[in-house]
Amino acid sequence: MKALFQTIKNIWKIEELRTRILFTLGILVVYRLSSFVTLPGVDPTQLKALSDQTADGVMGLLDMFSGGAFSNASIVALGIMPYISASIVVQLLGIAIPYFQKMQREGESGRRKINQITRYLTILILVVQAPTYLLNLQRQIPEEAFLLGSSYDFWDKAFHTIILTSGTMFVMWLGERITDKGIGNGISLIIMVGIIARLPESLVQELSMRLENQGGGLVVLLVEVVIWLLVIAVSILLVQGTRKIPVQYAKRIVGNKQYGGVRQYIPLKVNAAGVMPIIFAQALMFIPVTLAGFTATGESMSGFLSAFTDVTGFWYNFVFAFLIVIFTYFYTAVTINPTQMAEDMKRNGGFIPGVKPGKKTIEYLDSVMSRITLPGSLFLAFVAILPAFAKILLGVSYQFSQFFGGTTLLIMVGVVLDTLQQIESHLLMRHYDGLMKSGRIKGRSGN
Repeated sequence: MKALFQTIKNIWKIEELRTRILFTLGILVVYRLSSFVTLPGVDPTQLKALSDQTADGVMGLLDMFSGGAFSNASIVALGIMPYISASIVVQLLGIAIPYFQKMQREGESGRRKINQITRYLTILILVVQAPTYLLNLQRQIPEEAFLLGSSYDFWDKAFHTIILTSGTMFVMWLGERITDKGIGNGISLIIMVGIIARLPESLVQELSMRLENQGGGLVVLLVEVVIWLLVIAVSILLVQGTRKIPVQYAKRIVGNKQYGGVRQYIPLKVNAAGVMPIIFAQALMFIPVTLAGFTATGESMSGFLSAFTDVTGFWYNFVFAFLIVIFTYFYTAVTINPTQMAEDMKRNGGFIPGVKPGKKTIEYLDSVMSRITLPGSLFLAFVAILPAFAKILLGVSYQFSQFFGGTTLLIMVGVVLDTLQQIESHLLMRHYDGLMKSGRIKGRSGN
């Protein structure tokens, strides 16, 4: 406990780090407050039907990712997921279209152009999603809940569409401000805060359900919490796991000094893609319910739509896991470049023992990444679908089951580790002790 207080004291001493943390907390407070600002002309006291609709299923996940803004008919009800969807499309275009490939190679200027295209595409997606959300809102709440006039006509919907679009762009802007002037990745932090906001309510709901059951309800709850903590530990290992590749550096004598002649290691992460495959896959899994006009789950659904809105069903989880495996390979290929790694080793006089420099080294690194990515992606997919097993096998309530692995838990673990890693870097740069005595924290981006 004394070490904890000393670490907090050290963080407070560093003016830049203190300013960044306070700025980040301030932006997150603004975002959380905006999630409770209801659309103009909508009576917030008559949203019970919308809240009931988002109690479980895919709609519940949508509400969780928006931090409850979806069920509050908030100005930021659509959250950040339209931006994630646009990012997926742009990254896929970067593989298929030479124009986008050229921009990716242009460095900072190319990144700015890609970000601008992503924003424009986000607006196009919002122009489709916002009216669909409003159509669902009109179906769920009584007519007298709309205070703009006697009927909710085209111009009222256009007015609310502009507000919802502006709300998501505002959230994007908040995320970018955190990334630039705060600590951590802004978009990821905003998603995580929305998820954490639902955790206390989920715990209370699970506790109430267990207390109502006769015959060891508290014991069952204790077992659930122990399993939950084990899943968190496994998720941390999944995010931090690496395989080290030995690299031998040849001796070089420059003047009177000797360089090289030592063996170092390249840490290749088992899960180099982090939680991005889960976020991407989850964004795609939201598409069926979006195209269906956010139709209420239940008897009104059948066939394809029913299968892909049942988060505990076989087909939903099978497709979700398959997409995670595909996106893990895709994102690893985007972030890890064996050709660049081989060239850097050769330029610095390094080589992998037993492997010829050049093409053979590239092939070796590529094969190693393929081998370690497969178990990493399968394990990531398994952790992602654990909530379905928790609900079916353990009888955990829907809200709390979402924290047994799944998108929610892995995002929380990955984002927290990344943020702590940045804080630790600031501490070590100023010769303070890090956050961990046993070694440096490894986030999704590695050491």
